[in-house]
Amino acid sequence: MTKEMVVQISDCKLFARFAGVEYEDKPTIIMEAGYGDHSKVWDSIIQDISIFSRVLVYDRAGLGRSDFSTAPRTSREMVKELHELLHKTGVKPPYLLVGHSFGGIIARLFATEYPDEVWGLILVDSTPEDYRERFLPLMSSEFQTAYSKQFIHECNYDEFMESLQQVKKSKKELSIPLIVLSAGKKAHYSKESQALWHEMQQEILEISTNGEFIIAKNSAHYIQHDEPEIVVDAIKRLISIY
Repeated sequence: MTKEMVVQISDCKLFARFAGVEYEDKPTIIMEAGYGDHSKVWDSIIQDISIFSRVLVYDRAGLGRSDFSTAPRTSREMVKELHELLHKTGVKPPYLLVGHSFGGIIARLFATEYPDEVWGLILVDSTPEDYRERFLPLMSSEFQTAYSKQFIHECNYDEFMESLQQVKKSKKELSIPLIVLSAGKKAHYSKESQALWHEMQQEILEISTNGEFIIAKNSAHYIQHDEPEIVVDAIKRLISIY
């Protein structure tokens, strides 16, 4: 069963789509897309994961079918908007948050801000909070230039980096199940940079007392497209132990 709606929150309207059936004894699965992506980025797995529990995908402000917001485009503001969306649509906790790329930053901060509402986290090749300081310097100047020029769809470069700092400053240990998925076939990555990427992904496990690290060996950044079964299995396993 699929249901679409447009919901008024703060100063804008957000598009939201529900799939699957609500179970009283299962957490709702909340999908958080990466930078500049909207809800359709999850279409490759929605049908499969909606068998396990109800799923919510949505477009952040300024993306897809959602309005633009006048609020700063930082992860803290996005967390507030997601929390208001959940309240307005009557989606009660607990939540299983699944965040891809920059969506992982939002999912992590949401779990820190609302620890009593989040039951579990799955981070899909998510952005490490010290990406600029530790990882970017290892990449070519061409890569770094192309990276900085991509920030035109949602938050700008400074807001993106501020978002990473917000997560870093609010970082604390959580006692929730966590699965970190790391892409093992990243485009334009040398052997050295790929190894560092895995190292930094594995370090994210420090935010939970109950974490697991998995390398998607044949995936580029969008693991949900290249090896969807890995993401689906991670969600299935966490839902099954609730």
